[in-house]
Amino acid sequence: MTAPITGSNIGIRRAEIKQGIREVILCKDAEGKIGLRLKSVDNGVFVQLVQANTPAALGGLRFGDQVLQINGENCAGWNMDKAHKALKNAAAERIVFIVRDRPFERTITMHKDSNGQVGFVFKKGKITFIVKDSSAARNGLLTEHHICEVNGQNVIGLKDSQISDVLNSAGSVITITVMPSFIFEHMTKKMSSNIVKSLMDHAIPEV
Repeated sequence: MTAPITGSNIGIRRAEIKQGIREVILCKDAEGKIGLRLKSVDNGVFVQLVQANTPAALGGLRFGDQVLQINGENCAGWNMDKAHKALKNAAAERIVFIVRDRPFERTITMHKDSNGQVGFVFKKGKITFIVKDSSAARNGLLTEHHICEVNGQNVIGLKDSQISDVLNSAGSVITITVMPSFIFEHMTKKMSSNIVKSLMDHAIPEV
């Protein structure tokens, strides 16, 4: 059985990568922070880290989002320092982002078999093996990709056992969001695993 293509499954709706660009308006918290870390990749600026319970998390920013503009200034060609300086210098009560939704990521929806498996093996969040004739194989899941989300819930920085727990409790239909590993490793470079594990927003998004 191949995966459903309807949008009725809540995991699919939470995970959906929307085409086009959107505006996100944030304000800084009492400490003057918005809970966001940015990274420069291929002359673009991307969201590297969203901290839990911060304005960035509440505003719906996600790992891998591309930031096209900050307060009307185009971010193309900016380095990380310039991007963070723009955030630091922005007025506390209103920061306007123009964002493209996770352009390097894609979602794959799969059905669990009678044993509760969808048919892939992963190590340190990276997909290393696809089981022949499994739902993962039928739906085009690839190795050399990192798992970013399960049913829209960010799992970056979690231990494999914790990711397995999320997968096991995710119901019979699972949508995972993946990113090619060479991009993922570039995006998360120089960020300690402790920072990702302790600070990254792992909440289940509302739809």
